[in-house]
Amino acid sequence: MGILLAAPFLFDRLYVTGYLLPWLIWSSAALGLNLLMGGAGQVHLGYGAVMAMGAYGSVHLVRFGAPLELAMSAGGLISASIGIIFGAAALRVKGIYLAMATLAMQSIVDFVIAQTPAISGGALATLQAPPVRFLGISLAGERETYYFALAVCAAVTLFMLNVRRTSFGRALAAVREKDYAAEILGVSTLRYKLLAFWVSSFIGGVVGSVLAICYLRAISPDQFHLDLSIQILAMVIVGGLGSVVGPFFGAALVLFAPIVINNALGDALSTFGLSLPIDLRAHLPLMAYGALVIGFLLYEPYGLAKIYSNVRTYLLVWPFRHAQR
Repeated sequence: MGILLAAPFLFDRLYVTGYLLPWLIWSSAALGLNLLMGGAGQVHLGYGAVMAMGAYGSVHLVRFGAPLELAMSAGGLISASIGIIFGAAALRVKGIYLAMATLAMQSIVDFVIAQTPAISGGALATLQAPPVRFLGISLAGERETYYFALAVCAAVTLFMLNVRRTSFGRALAAVREKDYAAEILGVSTLRYKLLAFWVSSFIGGVVGSVLAICYLRAISPDQFHLDLSIQILAMVIVGGLGSVVGPFFGAALVLFAPIVINNALGDALSTFGLSLPIDLRAHLPLMAYGALVIGFLLYEPYGLAKIYSNVRTYLLVWPFRHAQR
């Protein structure tokens, strides 16, 4: 945490705004989805649509003169209100059928946003986010936007760290393990499944607001398609379902692995004096990245968080294998 707080003073602005800022935003989004998937065991393939509703709602409110605090809250409420409607499908279906329901949500929201000029201005239009202030502090500078995204990420992380200690978190765990057994024990699966979708969608809407205002600063319908939902889903699964630290590892892998692999491939080709066709050169990093993700899941199905936990446990007792943690 100390390194993140001091990052604008330690690293070049390119690394802060080009790497750390999007990593914080995507980690926050993955945490929100992880509450639903890892906490309540509900599949969601439309989280990009959830973020789109929050992003467009908050940007429109800011353009109409609303303060950012109100716009972010309203964006989260918009996402939560619509997300809970599609979350109602979780009351009747589960597994792959619920995944198809949330996938339909993604398609419907994409179509409505792109085909409604009052929302997006048109399928090819771009909506500019105006300069904003948060609690009287201007977010026009790069350092201010970084600390704002860090504050939102810290708030979401603290919520995720503490939610499992509450009755809400314990009820979600019961629903995740066996929903019908939870119902027998007195846990209302109707209530807690809807609450899980509501809270997760609210976090997604708020993070969508941060994404639009702090990072993108201009949004268009093609930024929130299905590929965004798949990316966030990959962050959660690769990072580790139900883990708080997992989404941070997953976001780092999904965001930075293609860049690292592409740079390493370029250095290797230049070192050995080799050349590849442009199409193959463009797709090789993606193939290697996909193979890396599959390899992680085959080696450790519980994600990078489990690998981190194993390494941490080993170092805590090394070199005394008999020692207690």
